[in-house]
Formats: sequence, C-alpha cells, structure tokens
Amino acid sequence: MPSLLPQQDVRTRRDRLEVLTALIGGPGFDPALRGGVLKIPPAHPVYPWSCTAVDCARPRWRRYAMCAVHAGQWQEAEARGMSRSHFLRSAELLPATEMPEESMCRICPQRPAFSLQLVLCFRHRNRWLSYLKRLPGRGEAEFERWLGDQPSLPGYGECRADVCDELAASPLGLCGAHERGYIRAGRPGGARLPKNYVATYERRDHPVPVAFEDQGAFRTWCRAQLPVHRTGQVNLRGLRPLLRTEFQWGMHAHGLQPTTVWQLTWVQSLADECQRRDVQSLVGLEASVFRRGYHQRMVQEMQEALRKVYFTPSDTRDGGYIETEHFEVRFPGRSSYVDLTCVSQRWLRDLLWDHIADVLRSASCPRSAQPVDFVRRAGAELSAFLLAEAPGGGHDPTVLRAEYAHRFVADLRNRERLGLAFRGHARLDGRKSKVTENSRRVVFNYGRALLRGALTTGSAERIGLDRAFIAAMPVGGPGTPRSRNPFPGEVARALADEANLQQLADCYDPHDRGLRDVWETIIVTGRRANEVIQLRLDCVGRYGGLPLLWHDQTKLGNLNAAVRIPERLLDRLEDRRRKTLIRFADRHAGRPPTPAERAHLALFPTGILNPDGRRALSYTWFHTGFRNWLASLDLDGHYVAHQARHTLATRLLRHGATLTHIRRYLGQVSDRMAEHYVHLTSSDLENALQHVWVAGPGADHPGELLTSDTTPLTREQAQALAIDLARRSTPSEGGFCTFQPVVEGGACPWNLDCHNCDKFVLSGADLLYWRRKREQWQLLAERAPDDATADYLYRYFQPTARAIDGLEKALAGLGLLDDALALDLRKPQDYFHRVWSTAFRATDLADAGSNEPDEYSDPSPADGDDPEQEVA
Repeated sequence: MPSLLPQQDVRTRRDRLEVLTALIGGPGFDPALRGGVLKIPPAHPVYPWSCTAVDCARPRWRRYAMCAVHAGQWQEAEARGMSRSHFLRSAELLPATEMPEESMCRICPQRPAFSLQLVLCFRHRNRWLSYLKRLPGRGEAEFERWLGDQPSLPGYGECRADVCDELAASPLGLCGAHERGYIRAGRPGGARLPKNYVATYERRDHPVPVAFEDQGAFRTWCRAQLPVHRTGQVNLRGLRPLLRTEFQWGMHAHGLQPTTVWQLTWVQSLADECQRRDVQSLVGLEASVFRRGYHQRMVQEMQEALRKVYFTPSDTRDGGYIETEHFEVRFPGRSSYVDLTCVSQRWLRDLLWDHIADVLRSASCPRSAQPVDFVRRAGAELSAFLLAEAPGGGHDPTVLRAEYAHRFVADLRNRERLGLAFRGHARLDGRKSKVTENSRRVVFNYGRALLRGALTTGSAERIGLDRAFIAAMPVGGPGTPRSRNPFPGEVARALADEANLQQLADCYDPHDRGLRDVWETIIVTGRRANEVIQLRLDCVGRYGGLPLLWHDQTKLGNLNAAVRIPERLLDRLEDRRRKTLIRFADRHAGRPPTPAERAHLALFPTGILNPDGRRALSYTWFHTGFRNWLASLDLDGHYVAHQARHTLATRLLRHGATLTHIRRYLGQVSDRMAEHYVHLTSSDLENALQHVWVAGPGADHPGELLTSDTTPLTREQAQALAIDLARRSTPSEGGFCTFQPVVEGGACPWNLDCHNCDKFVLSGADLLYWRRKREQWQLLAERAPDDATADYLYRYFQPTARAIDGLEKALAGLGLLDDALALDLRKPQDYFHRVWSTAFRATDLADAGSNEPDEYSDPSPADGDDPEQEVA
C-alpha cells in the first residue's frame, strides 16, 4: 500500500492534520486523550494503571494488574489456594513511591518539591534542616508554625527541554530529571551556575546568571531530550503535530475495540522512538523498523485506524486494497484491511474491488470473510496465470480470448491431478497452497461469479473484455458430497468414559477453562462446536420446570434457540457459570459484573487479552486439546468432535424421530442436510416406522394424542426435544391395537370390537379411511327417515368424529395434513412415508377435537347469545 499511494506533500499533511484535529475535538472523543501531555485517570476503562488491590496507591506492574509487591504476594497466595478476589480485599495498604504528577512545594507553588516526605523545595528543605539543628526535638506543631513564617520564593520557569512540561529545579532552567541527565551527558555546551549562587544572588533577589561555553550546543541538547516518564502520563510534546494527532486518534480507536492491552509505558516508549527517528506520520512507515514486537503491533493497529480516516473508498481502489469498515462491515476475528495487490493486472484488480464492494453493500452480506477470501483467491490465481501465459502479462484485457480461459481451466485441473501448488500468492503468510478438488471448485465458481458480475454491471464492455473469455469460465460444481460416520460403539464409550473425561480436564485444560464442559455439552446436545464455545453466561435455566439451553444457531440465522438438556449437564454448566463469575470478580477487584456486562459475558471466556470477558475461547484451542486427548486414548482410526453430531442424529432416528425432528433439533438448513447426519440400517428403518396415534372412539377422551407413557410436555417444550417414539402395537381395521396380550399374539377378549375399545388408536396413515367413514355416516344421517333417527346417528358417531378431528389437528400442526390426505395405502412405498414416522406427546393435543364447537352436536345457545355467532 505505501508503494502504490502517492508520497505525502505539505498540503496532504496539513489536510490530514485538520481532519484529525476536527475529529479529536468532537464530542465522542475521550477527553483524557486530548492535549500534548495525556493525563490518564488511574481506573481508565481502556488504559488503567493503578494497582487493583483495594486502596493501594502504587502503579501496577507488567503482570497480574498489581504493583510489584502485591504481584509477588499474590503468586505465593495463589499457590496456597487463595482466591484472587479474597487476596485483593485483604491485601495490605501500600503508600505511593512515585507521584503521577509533579509535586509542588507547599510554601512556594512555583518551585517543584525536592523532598516528597516534607513536600518542600530544595531551599525550604535546607532551611528546615538548619532550623532543626539549632532547635532539636521540635515536633509537628513547631513544623506547622515554621511553615507559616516562611516566605514564598519565585520559581525558575518551565524546563528548557522542549518536550518537558515540568518546572525548572534551579536557575539552570532544567527540571530535576533533565538536570541529572545533563550532568550524566557531560554538560554539552558547558552551562554552569555561579558558586554559592543562593547567597550571592537569590537572597539579594538578584537574577542568577548562567554561563555557557556554547549556548547553541546546549539548546541542541535541550531539543533532543525525551520527556520524563511519569506514571499515568503519555507525553507527546516531542512529536510532530501530525504524528501527535495520529497517536491520539490511534489510542482512541484502540479504545473502541480493545482486543489487546496497551500499557501506557508501551505508548510512551513508542512515542520516544518516533521522536528519535523524527517520524512525520505513521502512514507509509514500515512497522518492521521498530525492534520490539508490541511496538510493531501498535503501529499496525494505528495505521489501520488512520487508513479509514485518510482514504476514501475510491482511494483504496487506487491503492489496491479495500477497507470493509468503509461499508460498515467488520468480520469477526478479522482485520478491516483486505489486500488486493496479489492481483497484478489493474483491470482485474478493479473488477475484484468492485465485486467485493457489491458483496459488502448487498442486503445478504455474508457473516464471515470466507466469500471475500474465496473470490480473492480466484482473482489471484487468474492473475498469476495471465501474467505468465497471456500476451503482455494480461495487462491489456482487449487481447484476451476464450482460448486463454480454456488454458487456465486445463492448467488448474492439471495442477489438481498432479498435486501441485497454486500459481498465485493469496495467503497472508506468503506460502502457496496445494490445489485440491475443493479449492479448484472454489476458484472456478468464484472466478465465474467475478467475471459474470463484470458482464452484468457493464464493466467488461467498458474495458473491452471479450464475452467469450467470460463465458469460457466453467462452473466448479457442488463438489463431492461427504458425510462423516457416527462414532463406533467402543469409541463412543471411550469418549464418554468418566476416567477419560477427567483426563481431558486434568491434562489438557490445566487452567480449567472448560474443555471438558464444552465436550460434554457437544455430546449431549449435538450442537456444533462453535455454538457451544460461543455460549453466553446466562445460557441455561429452568423454564416451566424444564432445564433448557439457549444458544445461537448462526448458520441458520436462528438466534437464541432453546433445546432441553438433562439435569447432569445443567449442573455442570451452572458450575462453569459460577467459575466464570469468580474469574470476573478476580479480574475486577472483587466486584461482580453489572447487568450490562453480564449480558455480554462469555460462558467460556479466554484468559488472553480479554479484560471485559466478552471474547470466548477459540475453536483452535478446543480442537488442539481435543485432538491431543484423542491421541492419548490410542483409538483405532481418525475421529473429530463433529462426529458426535452424527452419532446423536443416528440415535434419534433409531428411537423414532423423523428427519423433521432431527433437522429442528440439530438446527439444520433442510431435510436434505439432515440426511447427511443420519445413517440408516435395516433395523433402524424398522424402528423409524412410528405413527401419529390418537385415542380411538371407545376411549375416555377420543382424539387425545398418544405417543408414550412419560410425563406429558407442552407443544413448545416438545418441539425442542428429541422424543422416544417407540411403542408396540398391532394393525387392526382402520387403526392399531395397543392391548399388549393381543400384540403378543393372544386372542382379543372383546371379540375384535375395535371401534368401541379404549385400546384402539388411530394413526396418521388412517386419516383418509376415517374421513371416508365420516362421509358415509353423514350420508346415512342425511337420508334418515326422521329427525330422531338422524340425531341418533350423529350422537353415535360423535366420539369417532372427535377422534378424527384430533387426528387432523395433530397432522396439521406438523404440516402433514395434505400428505396424509394424499396417502394411498395400496402402494407399498407409502409405508415408508414420513406420516408413519411422526408423533406427539400425550397431552399436547388432549381434547383437541373438542376445543371448538362440535358440528355433530346440537348446542343450545344461552339466553342473549347469537346462534349465528356461536356457529361462526
């Protein structure tokens, strides 16, 4: 980027200075970061510097957010098992050893204090010591009386060092720190004071003359001095005006998203280094010129913040990169800067920039940076091929024809076949990846989208790119579908064994960040690994007496979805939440999180550069620990954590759950996606043929939904659960018999009077049969010779009608009513239909057929009720 952008001139620097000055003066800017000397409060939310021990007046050390003394004591207390919050509350009070600001003499405020204990300047300190020698044994009252008798002395002005804002300590015109540095430097310029100047000049109120051997050398030394380092301050007076505002804006931008910790001493040392090098601006400065790694990271972050202010989107297009935050997009875990200089041809790089900009502006902007990385990879590979094979390196798009696209396709397929690397440099680390089937497919698909987008917008016609070249770019295709197998039985038992799980926690999670808790949650709930790792603090609780887990299914855009969990997992996650709150209190001097902080706390927060506890552990951290644990178990074969999801899906199917249930429970995009997670055998298929059952006409409550003998759940709860739908039955006329002696092969004690038996249930596959029965009875009633006979037929069929109504409502609730009505049991294929594999909890639709007015009864409206309204 620095090599492509024009060099700065005086006007550019002036314009940028004006822009930053206006932004710094805005109402949203942190007031503590304004001015040449930044005085940061001790408990600043981004740059705190005070010790976190209660009432400790000393600045914090590099580690543990404590002063050096308390940090050493905490290491010993931690080894004894003491909690951090208890240690911080019980730590001894330590007085300050250094002041964050210059201390003034209590008698003459224009002179700095020489004695911090007495808070007196050099002359008054000497006077008090002389007074004590003449009258020894005087107490504090005498000191107070002596203070009242002392006259105030004039000061010596500010320190002559250009960067210093402190008062001079002597007539030499230098503060105490710079005067000591001047003496150590050998007194450049030979500046000296007269001997006994206090008695000769000051007591007579005469100005003290300063003798110089070379006053120019003295002034040169003063201009080259660095500021005095003081706790809680960042002195930027020695920087160029533009560089000073860039530091201020960089510190402010870092505070908006403090993913890393910046110590104030780091900022001051970086400013000192820039002053030594006489840096005019951070833009165009190579971060590698700094020796320390944290200086390089700070410069890079400041440069990123400045690019968004200095350069417009059109400037970034010319510069060969794109800033996603110009489009109000910041992908998680990624920088806003996307380098496009891997594309050598200007016309192709402009097409790539326009394509990415359209993606970022679209209403369906992706959640991750993957589409941007893929199209950048396609552009880099096409650019590298054209640079090597096309006339003139492919810089002239008008000479490109379809043959070059065909050669590009053939070259990439050949590299895939031979296992060669890509031509282009698209990786940030400079290495080249090997061409695989999936990466080749990505290049074709996204390269085609890139070129076709130029054809749609008219850019291809404007630059003279041949349509045949664009049309020759092929479709990569969907790729070879792959699906992982569930865990074998012995592997599943090993991964859920208590001793092995304890080994996972003890050996691969020594700091107890929750590795075992994450894995057990994946086993029990079948969630994706990142869905578990990214859980928030208040993700579990009891709702209606049931323990539920609330999580975000970001792949579906389904946020805050609930799934039922067992009591054992609830207890484990509650214990993890308690540990997270303790860690937060330890980090914040024992205070609990506020409601606003608690809403964003991660359940599994990382302990690295995470002061507010919002950042969760990374998937890499989980995968590394889980992979090493698997290796230690010495299992045959290669296994990954995602196979737990396949295992749960298959077990759900074995217990009668449908693809619809599995898709909703696991959070799949479609039934077809759920099929990738379901693995069937012949025995599994038999167990999957369950039914939608409702009580028959002879039951006490016709139409009551029947699935199992367990405690009934509400519809909302049932939708979040995987239900065991196994039930033994035997077919009968128009339904199924659930009387177990008959199911076992015995004779029916009621002479096969199924329709009047309470053991008879209706299935979803029998709806069409019973609808025809209802139509038949309606015709009989309508053709009855008198009203009494018609009423008798209506009342006789009323229990059956209610059972049919309940069955219809049950199927309609799952969206299976139309499928059930279209089911023709004369075809054997229909026995494998999903209507046969769907059921409800027992009381979810209890009395469903009687919730509305019964069309077969003759209700008598109460006095004052409208009969037509009652029918409606």
